[in-house]
Amino acid sequence: MNVVRKTVNHNKRELVTLVGIFFICIFFTVMDSSYLSWNNFLLILQQSTINGIIAVGMTFAIMTGGIDLSVGAVYGIVIVAIAKMTVSGWNPILSLLIGLLLGCAAGCINGLLVTKLKLQPFIATLGTLDIFRGVAYVVTDGVPVIGVPDSYRVIFNSRLSNGIYIYVFVFLLIAVIMGVVLSKTRLGNYLYAVGGNEEAARLSGVSIDWVKIRAYMLCAFCAALAGSISLSNLGSGNPTAGEGYELEAIAACAIGGSRMAGGKGSVLGTVFGALLLASLKVGMIIMNVNTFYQYIVTGAIIVIAAFFEVIQVKLESKIKK
Repeated sequence: MNVVRKTVNHNKRELVTLVGIFFICIFFTVMDSSYLSWNNFLLILQQSTINGIIAVGMTFAIMTGGIDLSVGAVYGIVIVAIAKMTVSGWNPILSLLIGLLLGCAAGCINGLLVTKLKLQPFIATLGTLDIFRGVAYVVTDGVPVIGVPDSYRVIFNSRLSNGIYIYVFVFLLIAVIMGVVLSKTRLGNYLYAVGGNEEAARLSGVSIDWVKIRAYMLCAFCAALAGSISLSNLGSGNPTAGEGYELEAIAACAIGGSRMAGGKGSVLGTVFGALLLASLKVGMIIMNVNTFYQYIVTGAIIVIAAFFEVIQVKLESKIKK
């Protein structure tokens, strides 16, 4: 019984998000019984994959007390780069690996700007957002790269058992791996320490700069992976791809319980946050809710999640007193 209570207390924010998903599903099922179906469940998983992968990476940047506004641009530039290489006849696996390395390099740049030049993460990544997006436009002259060969598209876009696409399993796999990194490794412990109290972590011998650089590299790697998956679905590389995706990723993190000031959050909570947003969007699509209203509802959910975090912090402070 004590173990159960301890588990619930440790994961209460994740459980709240899971309950939120449950009630959303119940509501839309009552409104339209077609919502509760296997095909719709698959659609929710597919809809949550891209945002979920980006959000998982964003969790690492937020854990340090920072943020990465360039993930949408990294997503776009990787799509363009891989599309260019595969259309030119490059080996699809090699093109994919180079695209992922390009994402890591972009993350390293962000990390260096934050740690070595001492720029605020918001400003640093806002600048690289425009730089990376501009590079994507320059490379393509603003024209989408079309004709991505099937040899690349089948890497992620093939169906496995029960109609589930490979990229859904990739999402689940990356979530598990990143979850283990955050909760079971020394890097994860350092991330919590840096986000919770950077000066105390420094005095304990933690290399603050190296921890932050790795966090931004992992963040950009996830954005690059999401971009490579999206390219396999679309079959063309558009330099505008990924615009606004950073906001949805931040929303999934906030809903899942990540504290914007750093030091608190989990990959599981972020995954639940992405699933909640996908469940909400799919439900509104089924009910033919106007797209404009979808933005309003999604924004309201984010505000409610942020308010819940404020209340939780106040309650914890009272309990400690």
